[in-house]
Amino acid sequence: MPGSFYDPFSLFEGEGRDEGGKEPSPQPSPPGSGAKVLWDVVIVGAGPAGLMTSIHCAEGNLRTLVLDGKEAIGAKLLLSGGGRCNVTHLKVNEKNYHSGASRTVRNVLRAFPSEKTLAFFREYGVEMVLEEGTQYFPREQSSKVVLQALLQASRRFGVVIEKGKKVQKISREADLFCISGKGFECFSKTLVLATGGLSYPGTGSDGSGYVLAKSLGHTIVLTTPALTPLLTEDDDWKSLAGITRPVRLSLLADGKETARSEGALLFTHVGFSGPAVLDISGPWLRCDARQKELCVDFFPERRKADFLAEWIRSIIEHPNRSWRRAVSKYFPERLAEVLLKKSGIAPAVRLDQVPQKDRETFLQSLFRFPIKVTGSQGYEKAEVTAGGVDLREVDAKTLESKRCPGLFLAGEVLDVDGRIGGFNFQWAWASGAVVGRSILQRLRGC
Repeated sequence: MPGSFYDPFSLFEGEGRDEGGKEPSPQPSPPGSGAKVLWDVVIVGAGPAGLMTSIHCAEGNLRTLVLDGKEAIGAKLLLSGGGRCNVTHLKVNEKNYHSGASRTVRNVLRAFPSEKTLAFFREYGVEMVLEEGTQYFPREQSSKVVLQALLQASRRFGVVIEKGKKVQKISREADLFCISGKGFECFSKTLVLATGGLSYPGTGSDGSGYVLAKSLGHTIVLTTPALTPLLTEDDDWKSLAGITRPVRLSLLADGKETARSEGALLFTHVGFSGPAVLDISGPWLRCDARQKELCVDFFPERRKADFLAEWIRSIIEHPNRSWRRAVSKYFPERLAEVLLKKSGIAPAVRLDQVPQKDRETFLQSLFRFPIKVTGSQGYEKAEVTAGGVDLREVDAKTLESKRCPGLFLAGEVLDVDGRIGGFNFQWAWASGAVVGRSILQRLRGC
């Protein structure tokens, strides 16, 4: 390669790290020299995965540079969990994720489980509390402390973070990567793409990582929004805005169930949200069946036979009771009326005035009630992107590219998306840690 290079920290030899362990930040070029900076690792993207990667690299004394296109980093992290940040989940395994290579996901999660995530943040003063028995949030109930911990760790080990540096081109020259954008160019022995996906585009997730990965020989699995609210044009469902119900959702593709989720269903003024809906939104949007349908089981904790027997007794004991009153025992009145309307039963009619066949049809439908979905709120409201760089094209243990040696990928840019509940953050922490360790092993042999 033409030109000469210099060690970005060599100007400070003898000065050592400060009391926090931080090296002085390297300058763009040494005084009076035309030499170029040569980094051990350049990481594109200062999100959770990129920062975690940088910390593990720099902790091993690798000269580490992080480039981010935004002037303010961590915007998506700060928004997550309503500003509280669901850092991880109590139990995490590959079954909580959609991907094209579950073995790779399993390897990464086992290499850096949620216990190590908790220990990492505890080291930097962030204690977690367990909510709903499964989800970990910062005790301070603020995502700011999570970002502060990451930046503190980065500073401690001398990571250099350059903001407002949008990477536009990456090329290989000899055994080095040349990374460039408007007004800058740098060179590195290894490269990490941790650019995120397309979700929450206002935070800087613009899909540019896919373009960069493709330019280096990778295949991109078709992307869709995931963990995003769904839309309906049905005014009856929209009239229920504000009502929440624990349910089980089933996605039927040409009559066959292909996906299922459980949790709260929230009716909104434009459609459906809540954990159950967010979890199934990705499979719904990816489904290309000729006929697809989303159905609701309104009694996921009950046996159908017991419920039907309970209703038979009710009809026998209270034949004069209206259907509105009877169904409102189980549902908010507005929801009860919509369910009856859609089943063709007048809310004011008496229980004994509806034919047995129609009664049974209605009661059976409560365990598989179809709701009309016409679209989604897309990437603007999506918490994660489904699809991305094909996992089969990276090493199952190191996440190093099989197509471009020295290139590593971490986080959402890969074809991995998890359920709601801290799973996507855990993938970011784990994949970042694995990539950092893998680069350290490659360059330092330790």
